[in-house]
Amino acid sequence: MIRLKGITWNHTRGLLPMVATAQRFSELHPEIEISWEKRSLQEFADASIEDLAKRFDLLVIDHPWTGFGAQTNTILPLSDYFSAPYIKDQKTNTVGRSFESYIFSDKLWALPIDAATPVASARLDILERQGYKVPQTYDDLLALAKKGLVAFAGIPVDVLMSFYMYCCSLGEAPFQSQEKVISVETGTKALQLFRELAQLIDPAHFNRNPIQVFEAMVNSDEIAYCPFAYGYSNYSRIGYSQNLLHFYDLVRLNDQPMISSLGGTGLAVSSFSQHIPEAIQYAEFTGSSPIQQTIFADNGGQPGHLQAWKSERINLLTHDYFKNTLPALERAFLRPRYAGHMHFQDNAGHVVREYLMNGGDEEAVLSELDSLYVKSLNLETK
Repeated sequence: MIRLKGITWNHTRGLLPMVATAQRFSELHPEIEISWEKRSLQEFADASIEDLAKRFDLLVIDHPWTGFGAQTNTILPLSDYFSAPYIKDQKTNTVGRSFESYIFSDKLWALPIDAATPVASARLDILERQGYKVPQTYDDLLALAKKGLVAFAGIPVDVLMSFYMYCCSLGEAPFQSQEKVISVETGTKALQLFRELAQLIDPAHFNRNPIQVFEAMVNSDEIAYCPFAYGYSNYSRIGYSQNLLHFYDLVRLNDQPMISSLGGTGLAVSSFSQHIPEAIQYAEFTGSSPIQQTIFADNGGQPGHLQAWKSERINLLTHDYFKNTLPALERAFLRPRYAGHMHFQDNAGHVVREYLMNGGDEEAVLSELDSLYVKSLNLETK
């Protein structure tokens, strides 16, 4: 018996589709047994994959880890193992830039099995009961926030992603030079816009990740709308929670839909695995179009294959989650993936969060972000 171990993240969306695909794969290949363990969402974003790769054959990873994984040789270049037609199908059916997000040095280092970006969500029953509509513009959002009905995820990594969103939505993507994260003009305006909204939400949300915001939305009647948080189609499925969330594209700022920061997850194979052929075979199975559209999606997964996002059956199950949010995925900003970038991501969110909560000098905030950025680039070269 060949036994493979995998590590994923602790949510229905992260765990159940992996367990379900592993079970079916083992039924088709009785000589292979696959077990999955889970780690917290914060560990998923922050914890180094190097140690995990030494303990697990299969890793579900966040795409900013791609460069680190590639340069440390902790994960395998999957493009060296998959067939050309399979790679072509994955590239053709990418959800936004999900496929590209796992490319480093012209090789594919993880399979984009899950796609996500911050999108809007609403408790339609609360809005209708109070006579409000789903916000369409940033001014609509502020007006609803002034009624105390709005929340967003305010932990450091999420506010950092939202800061990128504000910059992109103002017409300038971050990290266009090696000295500055963003220009002073755009960065200042982004921070000020973000803080204007932040002052209108309950401070408790600065301790919540997207899952915790969604749980607060479905388990109480206090929050009617979340303008941006990494989407979870689970909450748009009947029976998952006591109240249903409907998901939408982002509001318009300056007459253009806002541009959020790409998320999602990839399935990587450890270079330390003693059973590489079998691990590769399972990864290929899990990322394939038929499995993504059936076993993966039906067990709480949020597929990374475009045909699943376009599936009428899956959209019917999720109140058009995929159809409604696909435009946001297609224009989402792709974060840097160089090996040193995780140092920046791990520290920069605290700087933005402190400003949002307590105010301060925007240029000083931007200068601190720039210092962290330059240091992360220097780490890259060491």
